[in-house]
Amino acid sequence: MPQITKSIELFEKAKKFIPGGVNSPVRAFKSVGGTPIYMAKGSGAYMTDVDGNTYLDYVGSWGPFILGSMHPRITAALEYTLKNIGTSFGTPIEMEIEIAELLCKIVPSLEMVRMVNSGTEATMSAVRLARGYTGRDKIIKFEGCYHGHGDSFLIKAGSGALTLGAPDSPGVTKGTAQDTLNATYNDIESVKLLVNENKGQVAAIIIEPVAGNTGVIPAQPGFLAALRELCTAEGIVLIFDEVMCGFRVALGGAQSLYGVTPDLTTMGKIIGGGLPVGAFGGKREIMERVAPLGDVYQAGTLSGNPLALTAGLETLKILIDEDPYPELERKAKIIEAGFSDNLKKLGLNYVQNRVGSMSCLFFTDTPVVNYSTAITANVKKHGKYFHSLLDQGIYTAPSQFEAMFISAVHTDEDLEKTIKANYNALVVSEK
Repeated sequence: MPQITKSIELFEKAKKFIPGGVNSPVRAFKSVGGTPIYMAKGSGAYMTDVDGNTYLDYVGSWGPFILGSMHPRITAALEYTLKNIGTSFGTPIEMEIEIAELLCKIVPSLEMVRMVNSGTEATMSAVRLARGYTGRDKIIKFEGCYHGHGDSFLIKAGSGALTLGAPDSPGVTKGTAQDTLNATYNDIESVKLLVNENKGQVAAIIIEPVAGNTGVIPAQPGFLAALRELCTAEGIVLIFDEVMCGFRVALGGAQSLYGVTPDLTTMGKIIGGGLPVGAFGGKREIMERVAPLGDVYQAGTLSGNPLALTAGLETLKILIDEDPYPELERKAKIIEAGFSDNLKKLGLNYVQNRVGSMSCLFFTDTPVVNYSTAITANVKKHGKYFHSLLDQGIYTAPSQFEAMFISAVHTDEDLEKTIKANYNALVVSEK
């Protein structure tokens, strides 16, 4: 077990000044137990904590580090911008046009795009735009899909996936909850029922085409196409939340992988190369309703700041130049096969879900296709598994319901080490 004396001291100090001691809840290790690890440095596929312990990194800042941490081209580009351009102006800059043009070229649904500062801003803005464009109030989301902490998204399904939502967090009003309808992921009939019960009232359907915040749950064949057909027939704006899976599962996102084009797309993470960023975009006809061109208001003082755009642009250029996706797929298959072999050796039937370099090992033998099947996973066993990996120098998400991210800089030796650690951790989890 690594010594984490300084992390423990820092966490105790943080709790005096920061709610829960963290600036994002999953970092608090509540679902796995123990003390969160404070990192001091990242490089490539590794992180080093404040006590000097080094870990193989499979969180990758929750997805952005598809090229690893501190990529030399990105670091050099940021250094140039910092020294020669600046951090922010509050005015238009040429770089905004360059990244907007590149995004529209890469992502099938994009004809226009607006940069923001986070994935939450992107999803909030996209839903507001859909409401303004359609003149309708209600949205449909899917239980278990996370779209940031906007009020409209912090809704649970109640006693059944088809019931009207109830606020999942104090501070979310009943009125907001009533305008958010919950459907079951991968169940088109649940969506059709909600649409029919709220005829002419649904502005948007928002979905992660690869759900990444309930573990990893891919859309089943035909499901996204059926959503597209339904939205077209009913005049509903279809929004793909690709903040996590965009540029991760394919260069053009899940929509290019599955061949289904939404009306609006939200993006983040990779397009910031590790810096805070988000974006939303889509059909020109819809995007032209965004202020100042249209009447749907959205603004952001730091939107399109030079540092975030520099990191994002350089990341996208590297992805285009080097096309790491075949190699990422190869590496992800090695991990998947290695974990499967370990499960078989131990007589375990736990479920693995994977799309590209996103994967998740669920501690359940129930096929995981939606939220209700995901929560059959044994979180106590996962907590033991997580800490065993940590003891072996492998850092994964401190939650059963998050993704494992493979990067272009993970080596075959890293993968071999991870597979061996997985076996040991599975043994520990069963004790």
